[in-house]
Amino acid sequence: MPPDAAAPPPRIVFLDRNTMGPAVRVTRPHFEHEWVEFGTTAPGQVAERLARATIAVTNKAPIRASDLAKLPQLKMIAIAATGYDVVDVAACRERGIIVSNVRGYAINTVAEHAFALILALRRAIVGFRQDVINGEWQKAGQFCFFTHPIHELAGSTLGIMGEGIIGQSVARLGQAFGMKTLFAAHKGVQGLGPLYTPFEEVIETSDVITLHCPLMPAARNMLGMAEFRKMKKRPLLINTARGGLVVEADVVRALDEGLLAGIGFDCLTSEPPAADHPFRAILTRSNVIVTPHVSWASDEAMQVLWNQVVGHIENFRAGQPTNVVG
Repeated sequence: MPPDAAAPPPRIVFLDRNTMGPAVRVTRPHFEHEWVEFGTTAPGQVAERLARATIAVTNKAPIRASDLAKLPQLKMIAIAATGYDVVDVAACRERGIIVSNVRGYAINTVAEHAFALILALRRAIVGFRQDVINGEWQKAGQFCFFTHPIHELAGSTLGIMGEGIIGQSVARLGQAFGMKTLFAAHKGVQGLGPLYTPFEEVIETSDVITLHCPLMPAARNMLGMAEFRKMKKRPLLINTARGGLVVEADVVRALDEGLLAGIGFDCLTSEPPAADHPFRAILTRSNVIVTPHVSWASDEAMQVLWNQVVGHIENFRAGQPTNVVG
């Protein structure tokens, strides 16, 4: 139902503005409202900052059941992301709180980032760049030198785990490069139809494996040593999805044992990684690229994302909530 015109304007609280890039125009809803925003919000500050809020906006600041119990005025949470595990959706449902997420904004930016990692690793860009910095060109004494293997994408096999809009976008880029593209069936699931190639076949035959699936319980830690030992072609492993899809300590072991040719990760299980994170010991290797969860963050994509957030708030205010989860 549309809001009561006599009611006070809603208070909208954005918990973590700093998770949006500085180029994003953080426009606000067109209806009358009170706006409050914070750069960052720690878990222990959530309930206090949302105490009088009608609508909350969050990207990574968690809103848990214990917080919701203290927030009787909260009616809607707009998540500035596609993943919504940051919010206790079940508790929101029990309290009649609408939760909306954003969708489809990253179809280009994530796919392009994945291929930036693939190209950089397949052509040994990182290693050759460092060699030039180190003076290896001068030592070679000729017009080129060959300290790292270079492989073309054309004719190679791209295994894609995740068949959503980003996975489909990655497949189109792969096909444009002349790659054979395979969508992996879900691990342990049979009979998904002709779009899918059996999971085991994908990990055994792919030259590049790229992850674009959500972190559901069935997908957590779906790649570990058992799977790496079946990868007959020593593939590149690319992860621009979620850190928990792989056993990260096993990734390091697979690199050390030559089971993987290289890795390009934009997502880790802990962000930023702690001092004892297994990847901290391999960051300087020429076949390792780790970026700070920025595959989604082109200026264009972030603006589309924010415009969706505002649109969902306005739709909720009009009594027609959109992109409701849970």
